Amino acid sequence: MLLEYYRSNKPKSFSHYLNLSIQERARYFDTMQSLPPVIDILTYCLMPNHFHLLLRQNRESGIVRTVSNITNGYAKYFNSKYHRIGPLFQGPFKAVLIETEEQLVHVSRYIHLNPIISGAIDEKELFVYPWSSLPKYIGNSQSKWIETKTVLNNFPNQKAYQSFIRDQVSYGKELDKIKHLLMEEV
Repeated sequence: MLLEYYRSNKPKSFSHYLNLSIQERARYFDTMQSLPPVIDILTYCLMPNHFHLLLRQNRESGIVRTVSNITNGYAKYFNSKYHRIGPLFQGPFKAVLIETEEQLVHVSRYIHLNPIISGAIDEKELFVYPWSSLPKYIGNSQSKWIETKTVLNNFPNQKAYQSFIRDQVSYGKELDKIKHLLMEEV
């Protein structure tokens, strides 16, 4: 549908087309890669029906713009692929300001435990789950775009972080079973 617009021979009132040469494209990407990042991705986990991100903002409005670009871009892709219209996500993203190092490490653990606590995967799959930054944290991934130092600086080594995660698996599962008794579901 979108391609039909751009490939149409009908005159448009206003259209902008851009196609960089291979040399220009390479120079453009080199320039973009040399710029400091707008955000750092500290932790992430993609779930079947939602995602979690732990981000550090490096420029004003960096998080809002990045999350907006991710959600809008994915919604456009999904709607195009499945021939649907309308919003894909419930509403604006929810954000929690991380104010302490302790909160930072616990939120990181919460994000990394999410697939197992929700029942999406088995416990044996947790440290190899490909849609999470956890493999990077324990040395099983070479992803260059995940910034792990901020969280891992709170632990003597990667094994200690792995234990920090593993030690809460059972507790997290039990808490998830009773959370409906503790608070009203939204």
